[in-house]
Amino acid sequence: DAQESRGLGDVYKRQIMDIRYSTNPNDFKRYTTEEIRQEFLIETLFRPDEIIATYSHVDRMVTVGCMPVNEIVPIDRGIDCWENFGTHYFLERREIGIFNVGTGTGKIVADGEEYVLGPKDCLYITMGTKEVTFASDSLENPAKFYMVSAPAHRAYKTKLISIKDANKRPCGEAVLANKRVINQFIHPDVVETCQLCMGLTALDEGSVWNSMPPHTHERRMEIYFYFEVPENQAVFHIMGQEKETRHIVMHNEQAVISPSWSMHCGCGTHNYTFIWAMGGENKEFDDMDHIEIKNMK
Repeated sequence: DAQESRGLGDVYKRQIMDIRYSTNPNDFKRYTTEEIRQEFLIETLFRPDEIIATYSHVDRMVTVGCMPVNEIVPIDRGIDCWENFGTHYFLERREIGIFNVGTGTGKIVADGEEYVLGPKDCLYITMGTKEVTFASDSLENPAKFYMVSAPAHRAYKTKLISIKDANKRPCGEAVLANKRVINQFIHPDVVETCQLCMGLTALDEGSVWNSMPPHTHERRMEIYFYFEVPENQAVFHIMGQEKETRHIVMHNEQAVISPSWSMHCGCGTHNYTFIWAMGGENKEFDDMDHIEIKNMK
């Protein structure tokens, strides 16, 4: 059972897609810490030569991790696409965004085309791509591919976006401990997609707050993936409605699912980097419902 496998780390070897169902905000108010973590936190994303996938019924987004070490790993390893998606292959009716969050270089082959991803580079793969495989250049320093997939209705163009070519938006202030650079990768100004938007935000040294002041997206959901969180440090991810906030303590290379009714912001014990992924009714990055800090409870 996928529910029982959460948090067992390397003890749990058999691949089963973890399926998460939608949560009502009124029910969420009564959740314990353990229940919040079970419903929204993705604790483990990377094991050698495996595909680890979490399917969320919130906008039917799929979060995937792959760390190829000794083998070339296909995207559908351990995932029965026919059973879980009702399709002949994973991306038959889906698009996907992929980041290399490791420190080593890796290769992705999509229907015969090879793409080389250095650290923090991104690849958008269009709907209709049948075969996708992952490999690392180094056994000692493997790539780590973090992915989010959304349903799609038409094919666009697969595109590699390097970190240097991302659309950069500096924001925040050091005095407010939230100075950061938003790197827009899978964004209407960079690449055309059906609904998927993704980017990478890096906090300056001394800054620890992300997405502050907070907001919600009534028209979109969001997934945050935190990495470059030093050992023995943490990020306190805040979620919930403005008068019913809760938090999840997160560590390095963990992700969290945020429904449209929930805010999504966080504070770390150290600066860090995170990847945001959105899917829903539109792709307008600035379409958000702001929350005043004074109204938070």
